[in-house]
Amino acid sequence: MRNEKMNTNPDAVRQPLLQVSNLAVDFGTVDGVVHAVEGVDLESAPGETVAIVGESGSGKSTTAMAVIGLLASGGRVAGGSITLDGRELVGISENEMRRIRGRDIGMVPQDPMSNLNPVAKIGTQVAETLLAHGLANRSTVQQKVIEALSAAGLPDPERRAKQYPHELSGGLRQRALIAIGLACRPRLLIADEPTSALDVTVQQTILDQLDEMTRELGTAVLLITHDLGLAAERAQRVAVMHRGRVVEQGPARQILEDPQHPYTQSLVQAAPSIAAARLQPEVFQTGREQDAAADAVADNIVEIEGLRKVYPMRGSASDFVAVDDVSLAIPRGKTVAIVGESGSGKTTTARMLLKLIEPTAGTIRFEGNDIAKLDRAQSREFRQRVQPVFQDPYSSLNPMFTIERLIAEPLEFYKRGSRAERRSRVRTLLDDVALPQSMLQRYPSELSGGQRQRVAIARALALSPDLIVCDEPVSALDVLVQDQILTLLGDLQKEYGLSYLFISHDLAVVRLISDYVCVMKDGALVEAASSEEIFTNPRDPYTRRLLASIPGNELGIAS
Repeated sequence: MRNEKMNTNPDAVRQPLLQVSNLAVDFGTVDGVVHAVEGVDLESAPGETVAIVGESGSGKSTTAMAVIGLLASGGRVAGGSITLDGRELVGISENEMRRIRGRDIGMVPQDPMSNLNPVAKIGTQVAETLLAHGLANRSTVQQKVIEALSAAGLPDPERRAKQYPHELSGGLRQRALIAIGLACRPRLLIADEPTSALDVTVQQTILDQLDEMTRELGTAVLLITHDLGLAAERAQRVAVMHRGRVVEQGPARQILEDPQHPYTQSLVQAAPSIAAARLQPEVFQTGREQDAAADAVADNIVEIEGLRKVYPMRGSASDFVAVDDVSLAIPRGKTVAIVGESGSGKTTTARMLLKLIEPTAGTIRFEGNDIAKLDRAQSREFRQRVQPVFQDPYSSLNPMFTIERLIAEPLEFYKRGSRAERRSRVRTLLDDVALPQSMLQRYPSELSGGQRQRVAIARALALSPDLIVCDEPVSALDVLVQDQILTLLGDLQKEYGLSYLFISHDLAVVRLISDYVCVMKDGALVEAASSEEIFTNPRDPYTRRLLASIPGNELGIAS
């Protein structure tokens, strides 16, 4: 395991760089004081990675924000101590804390679009950090920016430095955040879900870079994650948080192989593994058997042939080929997953199927009809029968609408039923996704991530579609909620005969949800077969490399 190669000097381990003792964090709300963190003890030595794991709302990110002095509005450290190399951080002034942030304590947050300035170039944002802490001057800053971007794994860093965040893929934006966090080479790095949006091969590159920094500089890493496979592979020690408290902590392998607390046991049990069977067992066919069956009974709800998407590049003599000659089929009532690295073309393929962008060439047939040739009335019907569920439910749900209005919106737009019938339908949908009726008048901001994703699924189901396109629907969720959503999708498929196109970079999740898997690389389809065949007998070297990159495989844990 990779965490074994990161072992530090025993003498160093006995002297923690970061020490958190009996930490308590409170938030003042209109309903009174919320005790978000209570009695937390943690420590991390130079060169050591400590992972904090737990479900959403467990207090793991709040603990990390208390360490770096960036608690959300209304939050305060109500008790306890936080020391960095023996220096007490609780109670120091904001000016003193500002000097510590970046130089002594680095931060890699989770959401790049919320944490990168959309109107500043990537290189400018890295340079600001270096200049603010006196680690570069005007003559040397550009070279140091390139070095930081290169160290974080961005290809062609000179070009990326001149681009804006919206011009980068999600994975590249996350790497830009990592470059900013590492630019000052801090002694303590807080990484809050640093790779949740990255595919496994990019994740491996980024985490290898963090490991290298840990070894060479003696940097301590506080890793906040819901990915137990990541914790098992990359951390020396794991602390499990539940309802604001640390319920179990110790050596990573010991905690995850032999959990003692019931909550830790539930986390490990819920974590998906590529060794696990599909949630809804099927009779799997090999690729040849699948072809023979397709010849005998052609019941594909979607057939894609020779799909191609080309984008012209400003200032470049050559165009960018996002999708190149992709052909695949989605059998009725089945789940087809498309996997691949960031930039492989999987989301572009899904967006063409949804008619959100037009293909450059090729054909997409829905129930035998070329969707490019649909007239206005047919297109209106198509959009009702094919619905999306996107990665970030908070971005895809209008924050000004109540849950009832959000779910009813497609029904109102397509004039389905009377007002009373629509209200009844909304309540039925809420039951279908296992949400209480009491949530109807709440707003998205009042729900957890898993609850918001259930609302997004309910809205997708409102028009009784035949096909749902799920684009990374569980990548931002902790393992317990992820397990619930995947089970929900399986149950809904069984009940309504739904077909799914499931876009994901998480192969362990794909193993649980899919009947067939298509592997994409650089816009092309490199392998397609049944899920069983892909995971037990991958033929393409790229597929084998993807499978080998999944963290936590040695323990049967991969999320």
